[in-house]
Amino acid sequence: MPFVIAKVNVPVSRDQEIELKSRLGKAIEAIPGLNENYLLFGIEDNCRLHLRGKDTWKIAYIEASLFGRPDHAGFGIFTAEMTAAFQDVLGISPENIYIKFDDIKTWSTNGQFIESAYR
Repeated sequence: MPFVIAKVNVPVSRDQEIELKSRLGKAIEAIPGLNENYLLFGIEDNCRLHLRGKDTWKIAYIEASLFGRPDHAGFGIFTAEMTAAFQDVLGISPENIYIKFDDIKTWSTNGQFIESAYR
């Protein structure tokens, strides 16, 4: 299950949150075998973020954690579509959108420990 959490320094309305969730749900399809049904998404708005010594820029810091994807297939398209979503919905310039990917080797859900075959 991919988990995407975003920290932005702008307010986010419920409608904007739903639009981002939907756009990321579509974007995750770039990664083989995934769709919105697997996506866990969260957003923290009005964060105090500073970039280039200023807090006046609109900024997004996004972490995308994905389990068992060491080949990173589809990550380039996923990145481009996430960037476009935050630009279109929140007006954040691509140069101020930073995305960190975490390769998850172990995961737990529903009381079950899951380990990736990839090491």
